[in-house]
Amino acid sequence: MLNIPQLLATELNLKPEQIQNALELLAEGATVPFIARYRKERTGEMNEVQLRDLFERYAYLTELAERKGVILHAIAQQGKLTEELKAKITSCLQKTELEDLYLPYRPKRRTRATIAREKGLEPLAELIKSLNLPQSPTTSLETAAMQYVSQTQEVKTPQEALKGAADILAEEVAEKAELRAYLRDYFLDKGVFISQIKKDYPEGTTKFEMYRNYQMGVKNIAPHNLLALCRGEAEGILNYEIAFDEDIVLKYLEVREIKTKNPIIREFYQAMVKDAFNRLMKTSIMGEVISQKKTYADIESIKTFEANLRELLLSAPAGMKPTLAIDPGFRTGCKVVVLDETGKFLAYQAVFPHQGSAQRDKAVQTLKNLITQYQIKLIAIGNGTASRETDEFVNQVLQDIDPKPIKVMVNESGASIYSASKVALEEFPDLDITVRGAISIGRRLQDPLAELVKIDPKSIGVGQYQHDVDQKLLKKKLDETVESCVNYVGVDLNTASKELLTFVSGITATVANNIVTYRNEHGAFKNRRQLLKVAKLGPKAFEQAAGFLRIRGGDNPLDNTAVHPESYPVVLAIAADLDIPLNQITEIAAKLKKTNLKKYVTDGIGEPTLRDIIRELEKPGRDPRAEFKYATFREGITEISHLQVGMELEGIVTNVANFGAFVDIGVHQDGLVHISQLADRFVDDIQKVVKVGQVVKVRVLEVNEKLHRISLSMKAVKQ
Repeated sequence: MLNIPQLLATELNLKPEQIQNALELLAEGATVPFIARYRKERTGEMNEVQLRDLFERYAYLTELAERKGVILHAIAQQGKLTEELKAKITSCLQKTELEDLYLPYRPKRRTRATIAREKGLEPLAELIKSLNLPQSPTTSLETAAMQYVSQTQEVKTPQEALKGAADILAEEVAEKAELRAYLRDYFLDKGVFISQIKKDYPEGTTKFEMYRNYQMGVKNIAPHNLLALCRGEAEGILNYEIAFDEDIVLKYLEVREIKTKNPIIREFYQAMVKDAFNRLMKTSIMGEVISQKKTYADIESIKTFEANLRELLLSAPAGMKPTLAIDPGFRTGCKVVVLDETGKFLAYQAVFPHQGSAQRDKAVQTLKNLITQYQIKLIAIGNGTASRETDEFVNQVLQDIDPKPIKVMVNESGASIYSASKVALEEFPDLDITVRGAISIGRRLQDPLAELVKIDPKSIGVGQYQHDVDQKLLKKKLDETVESCVNYVGVDLNTASKELLTFVSGITATVANNIVTYRNEHGAFKNRRQLLKVAKLGPKAFEQAAGFLRIRGGDNPLDNTAVHPESYPVVLAIAADLDIPLNQITEIAAKLKKTNLKKYVTDGIGEPTLRDIIRELEKPGRDPRAEFKYATFREGITEISHLQVGMELEGIVTNVANFGAFVDIGVHQDGLVHISQLADRFVDDIQKVVKVGQVVKVRVLEVNEKLHRISLSMKAVKQ
């Protein structure tokens, strides 16, 4: 069997000891964020991406090895396991190749070939096979088939006997691994996706218009194009298939399978090979190719979703300041809530600024009173229905207020999902669902990460076609992204919700709940060691979690840093050597730069960890997220009908796809900046140019009110 660690080392260009150590840490229950940050010496400083790639490939190869064992045993039980076949099975590295090798030996449903065998026609098939030689004798196949005519076996004529023999030979041909591999590669390399819109949909009436008469090579089709074809077919709007040159395929199969020059045998084999391809190979292999391309499209699209979610989760927080949050509405009014600097809900009011001047005047006064009473520093306005009208109303309110709070339009995707969730019901059992939504909008402005972790990542709106990709893989990858972001930023142990704590390395949902319960019963944590008093939080969970949890103003200044408690002794030794009190830890980093770190290296702590410690001590408790910025929408431009070609506007990137970026410019419909319009240079990687949450300036290229489409450009627009 394969040496999996050695193979992984070769595939991933890593040292065998790196692979072995990382796999050992995983087996011991360590998480990816923990290994990447606190076990750099053992893994040779592998990052999270490398670790996840390693563990995924290891899982694949392990499953492959287990499947090989099952297949080898099954074939051996049949008495058909040759040394050559065993070697092929043992050495293969792909599941598709393995299943091709197993196909002739797999238990089958009752096929035409098995029926023919039941009728005693296998010897005839073997006879015909023996005649397929370069110098085969002239013979009459019908004469040879006569002896297999049998009323009891329901073989009435020589032609029926030959047809049964052909079915047996066709199944053998269709199950040859090398032929299936050729066809799969041919379809992938030379096949062409073609699609047509159904006649029920006249030109210009569907969002799939570009696929009306679409052609694209299988090897060249972009992930979003294939996903669009899949969705269009699922919605009953279009049909698609793979076109190819059948003559080339049949010629190849004939060359491989027909050895004889005997015209009678050649004719028999040509018909048999054509049947094998059309009946037994074409549909299944084409399905495999489409599935393979779909899997690739899923993986590539999910990578984009991951990148979008990461940017959204790591959006710069406006800060924990008194906040007024507004969930806009026309008929039902605007739901207004007040949050304190910790995100705690303080007050609620419903105002109706869009229902006549009297109601508007009353709403103006209500907002002014709330802003003054609670010393509001931030105003969050949800970007849904009535958002721009509410934005203009708030501008009116702020005319007489000085200093003015910062006013920001907040993406409310998923807020309604949260407000109706079990999490929101537990947090605010006595509040209306719309009030909970407004609270979520406000908290998203204060700290996006802390609030968004309460929502299923799929509901946040992080990509196009997210409902068309592999849902199990999507959930896994998005959950990994959330985990990575939470541990990258770190969590305030004394303010974090149980939902946020659940994503901290080593903390389960039960332990997260126990942490909150302990905090409610005993007050704020004073030091990290107190975590060991929490029910079901043992030494292993403490090891995995402690470095990612922060305590501000606690007993030990190091508890507000990413320095792991296991490294405290070395920090204390360094502080003692430099004669610096621990409460002046920022001075340690400055002086350590001139010190030889090697003197502090131990068996468990090497130079990589010491460098991390220095970086952390330079700015203890820092937030690694970017500086907060927000977009200012142009006044008077609130509807798609207000847009004119050539207008330059400011907006915020809401989504990034492989083909371009979607930008909210304040008209209730995001515009698309196609990848060709992102920059004055060629763009090969869209994520290098724009990211979700980025404030950008754009120019209007085209407006289609009927289809609600806005085309934008960032070319020649000063950013």
